This record gives sequence, C-alpha cells and structure tokens, in this order.
Amino acid sequence: MSETDDNRFRILCCVDGSDESYRGIRYAARIGKGNDADITLLFVRPVDQGLRTGGMQISVARANMLEWGLELPGIKRLKKGRDLLIELGVMGEDWQEEFDHSDIAGDPLGDNMIVYSTESGKTIILKLMVAPSVVSGILDECDLQRYDVVITGASEKWRSWSVPGFLEDSVAETVAARAPCSVIVARELEENHGHLICVDDSEKALATARRDATIASRCKCPISLLSVAPSEDKREWAKNNIDRASQALASLGIKVESATVEVGDPVTKICEAGLNYSLVVVSASEKRGFRRFLAQRVAYGVMEKADCSVMIARDLPRVNRA
Repeated sequence: MSETDDNRFRILCCVDGSDESYRGIRYAARIGKGNDADITLLFVRPVDQGLRTGGMQISVARANMLEWGLELPGIKRLKKGRDLLIELGVMGEDWQEEFDHSDIAGDPLGDNMIVYSTESGKTIILKLMVAPSVVSGILDECDLQRYDVVITGASEKWRSWSVPGFLEDSVAETVAARAPCSVIVARELEENHGHLICVDDSEKALATARRDATIASRCKCPISLLSVAPSEDKREWAKNNIDRASQALASLGIKVESATVEVGDPVTKICEAGLNYSLVVVSASEKRGFRRFLAQRVAYGVMEKADCSVMIARDLPRVNRA
C-alpha cells in the first residue's frame, strides 16, 4: 500500500434505506474515487431487535449473511448500497472479500462486517452494527476509525430509538454536534452545483475553507465563498473575510468561482444562497462563551433550516492510528 494509514481519505455513509442515504452514497462515490479513499457503509440496529433465531445455528446464519441470503434488518439496505457503488464504478464485483464478526452480549448475531478490497489497498466496508441507538452506533464507529467525513441523511427515518418520556434530537443533528470529524447532512443532495463555503474572521473559518476545498477537489466541484455582515456598517468586515479566504485558497492553487457579501441575519442569508448549491459548508466553532454560542447558533440554524445539504466542517488533524 503506497499511502500511509494517516494519509487515506475515509468516508462513513450512514444507511437507513431512505432516498437521502442513497444520495449520500452517490456523493461518497464521487469524493471517494481513487486508491487513496475508503468508504464504509454502516447500518445500526438496536440490540436483539426480535432476532431470535428459532433454533437456527448462529454459524449458519452468519454464512447465509455472507452470501446475502439472510434478510437480517439492514442487510438488504447495505447490499443495495454495495450494488450502487458497483454501478457507479467505484467498486468491482471481483474484489477480494473477507468476513468479520464480533459477539455482542444480549444479541444473537452481534456485529458483522464484510470488507471488500483491492491489491492497491482500497477498501469498501459494509458494516451491520448493534447499538443501543443509531446515534451511539455512529459515534462509536467514529471512535473506532478515523473518518474524514460522515454522511447521514436528514430523513425522518433517522430518528433515535428513544426511551418513552425522553426527547432526543434527530440523529443527524446529534451526530453533527458530537462527531469528531466533518458531517454532511444530506437533504435533496444534488451532485453538480458546487460548494458554498461560509466564512467569518476566525482561523476556524480559514481551516474550514481549506478542508472543504480538498473534498470539493476530489469531485471537481466548483467553490464559492459567502460572508454575511450582521449590519451595513460591517460590510467591509465581511469583504475582508472573503478576501482572506480567497487568498488562502489561491495559495493552494484552488480557484474560487464566485464570492458574495450579504447583509442581514446569517442563517436566513446562508439558507437563501444555499438553494443554488449542492452543499453549504459551515464551520463548527472553536470560540468560547457567548461568541461560541452565536457561531453555533448559525451553524446548527443553517443545518436545521436549509433546503439543501449542509456540512458542519471540522479540521481533522492527521494522526496515525494504533
């Protein structure tokens, strides 16, 4: 394998069977081309979801799953995702195949995973995970592996299994808030309309611009910049934000297709502008106190209200895994 472990580009696609999750896989296929990129398709099911085997030998059940003949919850959906990757040319039918299993207390079948790989080191992983909730399963997977980006649909199907009497945020919102890497919340995700990167005067915004530029370059998506001034007397501040980000991207050899300054409520202006793009990119704030609250209000306000897909961007340090 020519690339070191920490230089690989890893994508986690959360599959729930919704149209949005399969749009997310299509997008992953675009940014996951090349031998340096790996894609994991993840379906999370609750512990022992009525999966009593009725006397079936567990070893037989696992063998059948490997042949895709056993209709366990999630298997059909993962298989559809795998077939989509084959159709899109990201994966071949002749790839090497390896099966892995981990026992989970209280569940008859546990965690199961099929790893498809090439001699060059590229892998596609299909993982059926057991967890108390969808959120905990996704976040546990993020702890197990270093991912550059997580893609999850905004579908209503992606709701946590909750204990009666407790209110939980949607899976997408919670994962976006707690994941250690960038998270794309896919909503009517179109592939060919470019990325809109939202910038302010923070170093985090510059890191976000650089980070998304690497992702956008993988799918040859054009990049545009937007900065929103809260009032007319702050217009020059917003323009300086644009200039700063443009210079940072130019130093990386990345062209900015367009740059816009708006005045008004940031959430409203970003959501309006985002209608013309495949993806709106906002940064997870590193600020503290009230400034952090304001920045987070914008990021998660956009995620909640935008009619397009949104990425909450985090710059992930490159570190070797054990």
